[in-house]
Amino acid sequence: MDKAIKIERLTKKFGSFVAVNNISFEVPKGCIFGLLGPNGSGKTTTIKIICGVLRATEGYVEVLGKDASKYPEEVRQNIGYVSQKFSLYEDLTIEENINFYGAVYGLSKNEIETKKKQLVKLFKFEGREKSQVSTLSGGMKQKLAFACATLHNPQILILDEPTAGVDPISRKEYWEMIKFFSNSGVTVLVTTHYMDEAERCDVVAFMFNGILKEIDTPYNVKKKYMSDSIEDVFVKVFSE
Repeated sequence: MDKAIKIERLTKKFGSFVAVNNISFEVPKGCIFGLLGPNGSGKTTTIKIICGVLRATEGYVEVLGKDASKYPEEVRQNIGYVSQKFSLYEDLTIEENINFYGAVYGLSKNEIETKKKQLVKLFKFEGREKSQVSTLSGGMKQKLAFACATLHNPQILILDEPTAGVDPISRKEYWEMIKFFSNSGVTVLVTTHYMDEAERCDVVAFMFNGILKEIDTPYNVKKKYMSDSIEDVFVKVFSE
């Protein structure tokens, strides 16, 4: 199976602190890969290295066949990133944010207009295009961030706790969008503290104190730990 992301013996140190400790894993193309773990476990540091924002202390990260440390710009061009904290412009409208980020990604005006029409329909923004972002709910803001992250047709979407603090209906709609893009062939790497979301992933990996503790399909990890849910597995893994 083709790999979208390949990580070998990855270590990241900040002085004497080891944020990521000799981890290795692969993310198959087109899958939804859940990276799970408590705060401070090294998830976001790993993501920043994958995106080419941070350099690894040791080890190797390959994204779509490219060394992330040697070709960070090419890697970033193929990644759409959404952070937990809303990162778009609150004083702009929905369509103004889409126009702005489309230009940042180098799309032509015609391409932006075409994508905007598609995204407004797909993310259910109809009638709200001219709404200032500061007036939107948290769930709507995160859906807009998701939409903008897909403007340049990235092959990989990286979503870092995108539904934290979002209401249940918006979370459901958000995951419908994740599934839509995954079914379209886009690889999705998502971090979450919601174990019902982890159940929807094709593969789950558990990190703790910078160490990769477990990685497999939800079905297989539940079977291994004789648990009925990923939440039970989560408790058992981090109690060892």
